[in-house]
Amino acid sequence: MALPQISPEIWTQLLFGLALGGLIGVLAWRLGSLRRSGALAATLTGGLIFGLGGLAWAVLLLAFFISSSLLSRLFAGRKRVLSENFSKGSRRDWAQVVANGGLGALLAAAHAFSPGEVWPWIAFAGAMAAVNADTWATELGVLNPTPPRLITSGKVVERGTSGAVSLWGSLAALGGAGLIASLAALFSAGQTGPGQAGAMLAAATLGGLCGSTFDSLLGATLQAIYWCPTCGKETERHPRHTCGTDTVQIRGWRWLDNDWVNGLASLVGALVTLGVWQLFY
Repeated sequence: MALPQISPEIWTQLLFGLALGGLIGVLAWRLGSLRRSGALAATLTGGLIFGLGGLAWAVLLLAFFISSSLLSRLFAGRKRVLSENFSKGSRRDWAQVVANGGLGALLAAAHAFSPGEVWPWIAFAGAMAAVNADTWATELGVLNPTPPRLITSGKVVERGTSGAVSLWGSLAALGGAGLIASLAALFSAGQTGPGQAGAMLAAATLGGLCGSTFDSLLGATLQAIYWCPTCGKETERHPRHTCGTDTVQIRGWRWLDNDWVNGLASLVGALVTLGVWQLFY
């Protein structure tokens, strides 16, 4: 099978995208939002999306990255006590960047090599809506006045527990998905044709919410969760807790860490958005 030919125009766009992705990656690293490995991954994934997707794609990615970075800094003091529950800190590494943007980069490549198809853009909007909804829910849900409940059983659990949901978290997820969906609707005429903004808004919002909900379901069931015998707490951290104690797995699949969960949630967001779109068109 012959490989697709890459035109000089695509090479030019790709080089420009990589340069822009590198600039943003370095800036985010200097500001403390990314680790060095995360900055490199952001250069590659962002470069593909900026270069092969175009302005509309770049706006959605930047909306996710900027809003999630700002929320990570808000109320940082109140959320610091919960950081021991999460597998990683607020500075994203390469795996977190790929989990949130890897599918988008693949879809941008599909868009570049099949410019007449609209499905890569629709799927991209759903994927970005899902990761943005999940990030907003995580960042703001822990601030809910009352303890959250496990999504599978309704049991009251500690703040920061994987699979926990709350009113504030659910509203934040809706806002995160809605932001990306609104921006996708704004650019819908140039990507899918005129008169389709409403369908894009509905499809991407629902896709984002479904992706975020799927993330919570995996967190409550199949995601690898560990126990710190010294602190007496559940945690995503492995092999050691923040106190330095080795953690012991108590449930879930060992390979299914938070990065895999985020990546699968973005896939669900993309698929649901495509499915809902088919109902309209």
